Amino acid sequence: MLVPAVDRASREESLEFLRTHEFGQLVAGGRGREVPVVVPTQFIMADEETILLHLSVKNPVWPALAENPAVVLSVAGAYSFIPGRWRTIGDEDPEMGIATIYYAAVQARCEVEVLDETGAKLDILRAQLGQKEPYLATDPSVHARLVPGITAARLRIVELVGKFKFGGNMDVPHRRAVAARLAERGEPADLEGLRYALRDIPCEESRP
Repeated sequence: MLVPAVDRASREESLEFLRTHEFGQLVAGGRGREVPVVVPTQFIMADEETILLHLSVKNPVWPALAENPAVVLSVAGAYSFIPGRWRTIGDEDPEMGIATIYYAAVQARCEVEVLDETGAKLDILRAQLGQKEPYLATDPSVHARLVPGITAARLRIVELVGKFKFGGNMDVPHRRAVAARLAERGEPADLEGLRYALRDIPCEESRP
């Protein structure tokens, strides 16, 4: 994706976005295919270099991964439409403001290790449930009869690119004006985006 310097997220910001947005599109190009296989999937971050997931054995992504283990995991969020008038301040003509979209997106290029051994699949399930349902006492092995129906994968992050498009090309007064309007509109994506919109403005200037 195109990432202008003003929109580029740091590796730390990109990792944190993945940790808090654990659902995305797994894109596997395979070899010689007309189009890649694109799979919506939940995942977890095991550590700063590793992503874990599992899918049905019938998922079309597995043949593509057998052809080529290189994938992209694409995750996006905090989508907000910004009316043109929001981007004007003072005596500027609201009709001359240019509308845009605010959003965050992170793409992780990864190498995939397919895990089809029962013990390895159970370990992936334990890791996922340990994060999502840490209070659950039941071990996934009690559902052993269902384990043959899934295949698990460990993704090693090779490259991480984050884009936080939240008005970084504008000066602080204009950015604060948009942030104030996001706070006023108050939709869920607006309130999430508000944090990114103000992330690199000094604290004394960040209040919308």
